[in-house]
Amino acid sequence: MIETERLILRPWEESDAKALFKYASDPEIGPIAGWQPHASVGDSLEIIRTVFAAPEIYAVVLKETGEPIGSCGIMFSDSLHSAAMNKDEAEVGYWIGKPYWGQGMIPEAVKALLERCFNDLMLDAVWCGYYDGNIKSKRVCEKSGFTYHHTNKDIMSPLGDKRTEHFYIMTKEDYNALNLNIDKSRQTDR
Repeated sequence: MIETERLILRPWEESDAKALFKYASDPEIGPIAGWQPHASVGDSLEIIRTVFAAPEIYAVVLKETGEPIGSCGIMFSDSLHSAAMNKDEAEVGYWIGKPYWGQGMIPEAVKALLERCFNDLMLDAVWCGYYDGNIKSKRVCEKSGFTYHHTNKDIMSPLGDKRTEHFYIMTKEDYNALNLNIDKSRQTDR
């Protein structure tokens, strides 16, 4: 379990299926990220049992309500991922329910994932990607301190259509420099 100011990141539980369906059934959420909207609570339960059962996949739970409102996770080179990466690298992925868009919750969750990646899992680099047109995901990459790396055109999405995907990266050195700058700015604010 990982805790932030407003969120708890914890493994998905089968009892979360109804909440997952509530947000993942929205047609504005899945397709832009490359997956079908969930058609039933049963579909959501199956996703929890399979896809979300992978290590390092977390329910994004709002502390205030205890309800899962999205998902985030760390995908490694030996699991399902989009980025071409080395053994000591990973990719972060995320989504959040529409009522919570624009509130900075996913950058808050991604910051916690980056801390886990670099301080606990001792990774060398973390990737983050989004499909062309997903401006909200692009903003998460930028707000989280990732640097643009490259674009792949005409790749097949999980939905079977060809898309353009943009990739951003953060190295361990980038992460340490970012945190050093944050610490320095906190000291000058005092």
